[in-house]
Amino acid sequence: MSDTIIKVDQLGKSYWLKHQLDRRKKTGLKYERFSEVLANALLAPFRRKNVEDKAASQEEFWALKDISFEVKRGEVLGIIGRNGAGKSTLLKILSRISEPTSGRVEIDGRVASLLEVGTGFHPELTGRENIFLNGAVLGMSRAEIRRKFDEIVNFAEVEKFLDTPVKRYSSGMYVRLAFAVAAHLEPEILVVDEVLAVGDAQFQKKCLGKMQDVASREGRTVLFVSHNLGVIANLCTRVLLLSEGQLIKEGSPPDVLSVYIQDSKALQGEVVYERDSRTSSALVGFCSARIICESKVTSDVAIDQPMVIEFDFEAYETVENAGSIIHLFDKQGVWVLCSRSRSERLSPGRYRHRYHFPANFFNDGRYHFDILLVRNATLVEVALAEAISFFVHETGVGRDEYSGKMSGCIRPLLKVESQVVN
Repeated sequence: MSDTIIKVDQLGKSYWLKHQLDRRKKTGLKYERFSEVLANALLAPFRRKNVEDKAASQEEFWALKDISFEVKRGEVLGIIGRNGAGKSTLLKILSRISEPTSGRVEIDGRVASLLEVGTGFHPELTGRENIFLNGAVLGMSRAEIRRKFDEIVNFAEVEKFLDTPVKRYSSGMYVRLAFAVAAHLEPEILVVDEVLAVGDAQFQKKCLGKMQDVASREGRTVLFVSHNLGVIANLCTRVLLLSEGQLIKEGSPPDVLSVYIQDSKALQGEVVYERDSRTSSALVGFCSARIICESKVTSDVAIDQPMVIEFDFEAYETVENAGSIIHLFDKQGVWVLCSRSRSERLSPGRYRHRYHFPANFFNDGRYHFDILLVRNATLVEVALAEAISFFVHETGVGRDEYSGKMSGCIRPLLKVESQVVN
């Protein structure tokens, strides 16, 4: 049996983008009346085709272009890149949801994928019926599904709603059941997109532990897309970096994550978020975030100065037991620390949280942090991945006569007592 379970050769995927010319610019109208839309549609077949007058033009867009790589059996492959880099398109092709435009993909084994909420589920069927449906799609016998049934239900924690149509499930319940089915029905290849972010923090931890077991103990292959670089660094054995549909780098997590962070994260002392978070149905939304050192907004922090991470957010309606969490990572994507605020009741309005760090706490180097707003301690309401990055520069404090690179992510200047013991 070959050790290679997935082979991708010169893979490409293109789409035709349609650009609609704006007739309103020609007419000077702010809008078109229904009668004008109807008249244009009826007269369109009789209009002379003209390149300049065409109501629409097309452009070919390559979501993936000339990508080649191999995945070994039992490997955990992380796939990272900015939004629009082609990560989800690649997973859809590997999951046989989309056909490639060019190139070739060879897969030796059954694939179970979890790409978005509701993937593979029929909304009118109950949770019980969807478990058997998914197992049948994976080519499993009824006896095999029954053998795993109790384990799936226990993992998903949806026993009370097992005979309820899944269209009535919350997004978190949907994801719990979908991941449990995908992970427990013994596919040779498990494909997981960022969809796990929908679940609460406790369930995310549970899923990551299951994926580690699937790969290390059961010898199955996992393909994992995430913007959480700390999880990628801890879970994956190899990482692919995509940018604008092309494979930029592949290799060990520290090497690839270092390139990604250096290329994608400009140092910035403050970020203002203009998007309307209400479109995601969240009860809160971010307004801005900044780093403050020596009473000013900056991205350059002296190692011997205290620092504040400050961010503003808005509560759109009353929120009970709300709080914030920050996750701090170094330039390799290693998770340095986690801190959280106390839970409180928020009335509609704007709020500011400030996290204070003492002087002589961080080692010199580049860092970035994620911000999460949560309810009831674990339910993530809205999150910002890689919200801001900053650089801690050396001032010589705490080095004495040592001149080399000091190890570690943090290097607090601790009180040390020295005494002679007879």
